[in-house]
Amino acid sequence: MIKQFTFVLALFLGHHLIAQTSPELNSAEILLGMKKLNTVGSVLYIAAHPDDENTRLLGYLAKEKNFRTGYLSLTRGDGGQNLIGKEQGEALGLIRTQELLAARRTDGAEQFFTRANDFGFSKNPEETFTIWNKDSILKDVVLAIRRFKPDVIICRFPTTGEGGHGHHTASAILAMEAFDLAADPTKFPEQLKEVEVWKTKRIFWNTFNFGGTNTTSEDQLKLDVGTYNPLLGLSYGEVASNSRSMHKSQGFGSAKQRGESIEYFKFLKGEPAEKDVFEGVNTSWKRLPAAAEIEPLLNTCISNFNPQHPEFSLPALESIYAKLKQLDEKDPDVRYWKKLKLAACQDLILQCAGLWMESTVTDYSAVPGSEISISNQILARNTGNVKLKTLSLIGLTYSTDLQLSKNKLETLDRKQTLPKTNAYSTPYWLAEPHTIGMYTVNNPALIGTPENQAAKSVIYHISIDGMDFDVERGLVFKSTDPVKGEVYHPFEILPPVTINITDQVFVFSAMTPKEISFTVKANQPKVKGTVKVAVPAGWKIEIKNPEVNLEKKGDEQIVKAVLTPEKNGKDGQLHASVLVDGSEYTKSITRIEYDHIPYQFFLTNAEAKIVFLDLKKTKNKIAYIPGAGDNVVACLTQIGYDVTILTDELLAKEDLSVYSSIVTGVRAYNTNDRMPIYYDKLMNYVQQGGNLIVQYNTNNRIAPMETKIGPYPFTISRDRVTDDNAKVEFTDPKHPVLNTPNVITQKDFEGWVQERGIYFATEMDPHYETVFSMQDPNEKPSKGSLIIAKHGKGNFVYTGLVFFRELPAGIPGAYRLFVNLLSLPQNR
Repeated sequence: MIKQFTFVLALFLGHHLIAQTSPELNSAEILLGMKKLNTVGSVLYIAAHPDDENTRLLGYLAKEKNFRTGYLSLTRGDGGQNLIGKEQGEALGLIRTQELLAARRTDGAEQFFTRANDFGFSKNPEETFTIWNKDSILKDVVLAIRRFKPDVIICRFPTTGEGGHGHHTASAILAMEAFDLAADPTKFPEQLKEVEVWKTKRIFWNTFNFGGTNTTSEDQLKLDVGTYNPLLGLSYGEVASNSRSMHKSQGFGSAKQRGESIEYFKFLKGEPAEKDVFEGVNTSWKRLPAAAEIEPLLNTCISNFNPQHPEFSLPALESIYAKLKQLDEKDPDVRYWKKLKLAACQDLILQCAGLWMESTVTDYSAVPGSEISISNQILARNTGNVKLKTLSLIGLTYSTDLQLSKNKLETLDRKQTLPKTNAYSTPYWLAEPHTIGMYTVNNPALIGTPENQAAKSVIYHISIDGMDFDVERGLVFKSTDPVKGEVYHPFEILPPVTINITDQVFVFSAMTPKEISFTVKANQPKVKGTVKVAVPAGWKIEIKNPEVNLEKKGDEQIVKAVLTPEKNGKDGQLHASVLVDGSEYTKSITRIEYDHIPYQFFLTNAEAKIVFLDLKKTKNKIAYIPGAGDNVVACLTQIGYDVTILTDELLAKEDLSVYSSIVTGVRAYNTNDRMPIYYDKLMNYVQQGGNLIVQYNTNNRIAPMETKIGPYPFTISRDRVTDDNAKVEFTDPKHPVLNTPNVITQKDFEGWVQERGIYFATEMDPHYETVFSMQDPNEKPSKGSLIIAKHGKGNFVYTGLVFFRELPAGIPGAYRLFVNLLSLPQNR
């Protein structure tokens, strides 16, 4: 029997309903789940970024105290630096989102966000709120509290600024205000269609002692979170290390700590507490009088649990599940916990039954309106008293009435057609254009959720011992890699064709035409179309081979065009599309693959910036020593430089004198432990007449600078100028770097994005010359953004100016200044 089926997806407060793969828990994890089922309390931790959270405390609260524990990160970390690759901005935010989710899978907490976009470092909350739109982000924090209903809120940072970063302080200010507003029905009343007001019992600041700042005090509430959990085989210091080390893009791998570990808490607001953060909060089932009988049932279930035979616990869990279903939902607190605990109890029943379900597709992607082949597999490993009653997928329900035999894998193959109106897959917060401070999310139900639900899902309607359950599995593509083994890939719904442009910015410094390329890829068979490119006024585009004919899905064709600047041409955007059967497709696709997080991708409009520079160059042959990852080489190549990548092997053997300048990538001295070995060779290169330009490195407790960089001493500080429009004073207007071959003026500092510079030099030897002075509002001027020392015939440069952001963004002045650095004349 086939009938029409409508499934309404409920968003359970961040609970991951759609599992990409069927979870498989061992007996220790099942027992931990039972203990958590027997605990009725919640705590929400609030900070600003991925990696701000206290993973040791989160692990302790989630897995030792068994509270429902959440981390609300206001941002996805889009504005940070990337230690593992070249991704910046939205792509980096996608990586850091997944690193947070990987951390939460380790420490047991849940993950949430607001719509705030991490626009980069901010020195104070006033600056932060001018960019974020305080009311909008405050609204999101209130919504998170009303959804999560925490008994206790814990801030990572204070409102008084000791956290340093303006985002940090802003997170505490928002948490404090939201603490009150969440309980006020007159505030954001439109949310009350979905949630109820909520009064949290108290809010703390989790004080800290790191980075040279000690905010702890012995009169604060203290908690030892260094406990060892034998079911985990780990202490919470070890759990914390495993969790925190998932923040690989930020270089936050950490050592495992064992033994006593004291956390400190300063009471901020609400009902005071003297001995425990949950003081006065009933975290047993007794807090809900209607559910009081559940606790003794669970106590008996836990004490009788047999790790060799978890299926023996099925009758008790099924009885508990039945009691939970009977709870009256008139009381909002009962309704809240009933929904959560039913889902948790169902998961435990599935695990004790040894039930495994998975729905895979034969291809990783499809287009709307196409037919897909789905393989649905189900296996009951611990009991044979399981029946698959129906299977629902893509709007249809199939009656199966299949009685499962113990440990016999059953496979049900189906072919289904995707709706022609199906939306394309892309992270929901990247689906619409956004401002520098906030993402656009048109569906209020999605605000705060960490990631997309699966593109499509299958509902397994099963019965175990006669009790009915609906189990949802997201469609995935599964393959076997000869090195990695079994690999899962999210199922993607894509446009029939995508078009990717070779570069995001095309920079011209002469009227000479430039050949550019477009990669057109078919996401379905038999794609015939025409590439169209629109350019701003004053530019001419000639497409050499606009017709595309792609026979098979996955086929690609390179389309070449010649872009020519004309007189009076204006900078602007180039837009590419493919016209297929009367429809125009405008999307490009970016794919992100790292071993520590699931594969990610996102769609963007196929467009690139076109910039014409008034630029003079002298020498062309330069070299580049890679660092943590940036796109500077591609930018320099675009303006005509012959760039050689200096690998370790070339650095060891190459005659460096053939290069007029050598540039080190961002954080090269932090990430390449062989740089000290090449110090003498690089200094000799400078002495003989070369220019060595070192882009920013960090010098802190995470990445201490323990090696010499320049010919004379200087210190890399935490100083920076975050105001993109901060005035730049020229302290030495006649210096060659401001005059040769390009005359640098104030106009060259217009339009800069995300900061002027970071990690400036201080404590400089007198041999260093400075040419710029700049400052953020109400701060002292800093001269360390660019320092230059003559050494023999050559020049050494250290710069914290954020060329790694400005050059890929096509900022003309940044190109002109960087060319001048490459063109510094030899000393006579």
